[in-house]
Amino acid sequence: MFTIDAHLDLSMNALEWNRDLRRPIAEINEREAGMTDKPDRAKGVVSLPELRKGNIGLVVGTQIARYVAPGNPLPGWHSPEQAWAQTQGQVAWYKAMEDAGEMVQINDFKSLEKHISLWADGKPNAAKPVGYILSLEGADSIVTIKHLEWAYNYGLRAVGPAHYGPGRYAQGTDATGFMGRAGHELLKEMERLNIILDATHLCDDSFWEALDHFNGHVWASHNNCRALVNHNRQYSDEQIKELVKRGAVIGAALDAWMMVPGWVRGQSDPKEMDCSLEVMIDHVDHICQIAGNSMHIGIGSDLDGAFGREQCPYDLETIADLQKIPALLKKRGYNETDIENMMHGNWLRFLRNAWK
Repeated sequence: MFTIDAHLDLSMNALEWNRDLRRPIAEINEREAGMTDKPDRAKGVVSLPELRKGNIGLVVGTQIARYVAPGNPLPGWHSPEQAWAQTQGQVAWYKAMEDAGEMVQINDFKSLEKHISLWADGKPNAAKPVGYILSLEGADSIVTIKHLEWAYNYGLRAVGPAHYGPGRYAQGTDATGFMGRAGHELLKEMERLNIILDATHLCDDSFWEALDHFNGHVWASHNNCRALVNHNRQYSDEQIKELVKRGAVIGAALDAWMMVPGWVRGQSDPKEMDCSLEVMIDHVDHICQIAGNSMHIGIGSDLDGAFGREQCPYDLETIADLQKIPALLKKRGYNETDIENMMHGNWLRFLRNAWK
C-alpha cells in the first residue's frame, strides 16, 4: 500500500551522520561497522532504496539545527546564524538529491497531485524519485522573521517552533513555559505564508498558547499518547481532542522510548521490552478511540531520528517493514478504508485542504 511518512531526518543523517542515503541500507551499515560516535552506528534502517522498497513515496523531510544559549547542556549551535547555516547545508543536500533524480520537492497542490499520480502508475518504484515536503524541526535557526519568508521561497512548508529544551520561539520537550512575543510573531508570519504548524515537541504551556494564537493548518508529525507512556513528550488526551477539533493529523512514532513505558536509553532492548509494531497500533487505536474515527492518525516514524534498530520495534528490520502495518490494523478490526486513511489518506486529505 502506498505510504506517507510524515517525519524523517534525512538531511541530518546525510550530513551529520555522513550517510550516503542513495545506497542500500546494508551497505551503509557495513561501512559504519566498528564506529562508536553515535549509538545507532551500523544499525540504521532508513535509506532511499528502502523507502522505494516499502512503497513509501512521500515523506516529510526535516531541517534541524538547535541554538543553545550559554549554560544549556543540549547539543547545538552557539548562535542562530550558525544554526541557519546548518539548515542551508541541509537544503543543499535535498537539492543535490533532486539534481540526481533521487528526490523531488512537493510544495503545492499541483506538485502533490503530479507526484501521487506518478507513484500510482503501476510501474516499478526503482526509478521513481521520493517526494519530500520540507519541514523545520525547531525554529531556532530562523534568525529574524524575514528569514522565514526566505525559507518559504526555497520550499519550507511546515515548522515546529521548538524541539528539545528551551527555544528562541517556544519551549520544547522537557522544558516549560510560554512562547512570548517572538513566538507570536513567528506564528503570525507562518499563518500569512500558509506554513503548517507542527505542534510536535511543544511543551504543554507552549502547545496551548500556539493553538490559541494560530489560525492556520496544524498537524503533529510524530507524536504518541501520554495515557500509554507518561512523559511530557507525549500528548495528553485533552491535547489529542484539541488537535482533532482543529482537523489535525497525528503521526505515530516508532521511537521505542515513546512506545513502551520504562524504556532506559542505551540499556533497554526492544525484544526484552516487548516493543513491536503491535505497540504502535496501541497508540494508533487510542487516538482513533478519542477521535471516534480513523481520520486523524497517520505515520510519522522518526526512524532515523538519532536511533536505529537498537531503539525501534524488534520486528522492523528496515523502514520498508512499515508495510506490515496494514495487516496489524486489519487484525484489530480496521477496515480497508480505515487502513488507507492511516497509511496515506489522512495526510493527503490534510495537504489537499491546506494547499487547495
